[in-house]
Amino acid sequence: MSDKGTLAIYWAASCGGCEIGILALNEKILDVAAAFDIVFCPCIMDTKARDVEHMPDGHIDVCLFNGGIRTSEQEYMARLLRQKSKVLVAFGSCAHEGCIPGLANVTNRQSIFETVYLDSPSTDNPGRTLPLPEVQHNGFHLALPVFYDTVRTLGQTVKVDYYLPGCPPEADRVWDAVVAILEGTLPAPGSVIGAQTTVCDECTRTRSEKKIKAFKRTWQVWPEESQCLLEQGLICCGPATRAGCQSRCPTVNSPCIGCYGPNAGVEDQGARLITALASVIDSNDAEEVERIVREGVPDPVGTFYRFSLAHSLLRRAALVPDEERHELPLPRAAQ
Repeated sequence: MSDKGTLAIYWAASCGGCEIGILALNEKILDVAAAFDIVFCPCIMDTKARDVEHMPDGHIDVCLFNGGIRTSEQEYMARLLRQKSKVLVAFGSCAHEGCIPGLANVTNRQSIFETVYLDSPSTDNPGRTLPLPEVQHNGFHLALPVFYDTVRTLGQTVKVDYYLPGCPPEADRVWDAVVAILEGTLPAPGSVIGAQTTVCDECTRTRSEKKIKAFKRTWQVWPEESQCLLEQGLICCGPATRAGCQSRCPTVNSPCIGCYGPNAGVEDQGARLITALASVIDSNDAEEVERIVREGVPDPVGTFYRFSLAHSLLRRAALVPDEERHELPLPRAAQ
């Protein structure tokens, strides 16, 4: 029997970038391997859900779960890994806030399927076939996971012990979490592992009193390299975003897009950013303010809730009665 800890890594509705974030540990990945046996990681190992089902409850010391909950299979795995894990970490922005998959909450399953399978220019589907959860075909019963109308975060699905934000989490922050786990110095359960301040506190750009007459898109301006980007009219999410990335985007002349989520004490990142921008618009005329916002922010949801819609107070666009299908049966456990 190994005296090392056990580690599981799983992805749900996500892009795989969090696995790349772990690899960005570089040679420190060897220290992780020395401290943990990886017992489940579909990305790199031929392990199955049934292997996890056969583990005793609490067998996994730490599970890094990345991705939001888009399907019934992902919900089943979230509940299963919660049951089998002593410590469950919402790893990365998708698990923490819903991230880019969560932007689909502005629509519903039917519209998504019609766009993907019927109406996109590259789709060849003359029979207008759409995926179904269950179907009988040539005497066989075929089943797919249920595709939910709403993307949920991991914390909206099961109890989460810790949150490690970022898209993906920076390698230095991943290592900080590994060290905290090994040394037993983790914060109180339910905490976000990382800084408690904002990206602006890490940013080295020069700031003065902000007076904005117009917001500009990134392709419309070549920013001055030392002045605050927001003061140059670029919508920078730094005032409403948790620190931890070493302000990497502003450092390379690109505005912060908010992937580290709300800073400590902020319930809704989008609302905080809206408040920050409203405070710097240089006008007391309601019509002019409306014009500045309309022309400079053509995509309000994608601007203010790019990473956090599913986690926000809004969560999603309104659904008609009975449209949500979260209560459909979960898939049967693998045999």
